[in-house]
Amino acid sequence: MSELTLTVMRLGFLAVLWLFVIVAVQVIRSDLFGTRVTQRGSRRGSGGAPAQQGGGGRQAAPPQQRQRRGAPTKLVVSEGTLTGTTVALQGQTITLGRAHDSTIVLDDDYASSRHARIYPDRDGQWIVEDLGSTNGTYLDRTRLTTPTPIPPGAPIRIGKTVIELRK
Repeated sequence: MSELTLTVMRLGFLAVLWLFVIVAVQVIRSDLFGTRVTQRGSRRGSGGAPAQQGGGGRQAAPPQQRQRRGAPTKLVVSEGTLTGTTVALQGQTITLGRAHDSTIVLDDDYASSRHARIYPDRDGQWIVEDLGSTNGTYLDRTRLTTPTPIPPGAPIRIGKTVIELRK
């Protein structure tokens, strides 16, 4: 083998070794510090979600603006990695899951890509629906099998994340 071939092989091996080290450091960093789910979830909750819904949530908003007295006005994450995240309830469908286009992106090993959705019905009540997730969605310790109305303050559990409707 010529000296040039040997040098090129050494440099190639060194480049692959450095690439491996950089990827390993990024994986360790994401495991230690997590992803930036909080920023993404809060930005989407402040108005980015209707654009992702294809305008369907915007069209249905006017009839559902007749909120009853004491009706919930926000969705709050009370436990989990997104604790403190708040999403205003403005008549649009809120999707929950690990998928990047979800309204609330859950960084939870027990959440599915498209885990659940929360949407208003015609009477102004909010409904939670499990979207066929593997580990299930729980409303007040009861596993959901059908779309179910959410009483204000009742905990909705998806893995380690707990979400509540509040005034």
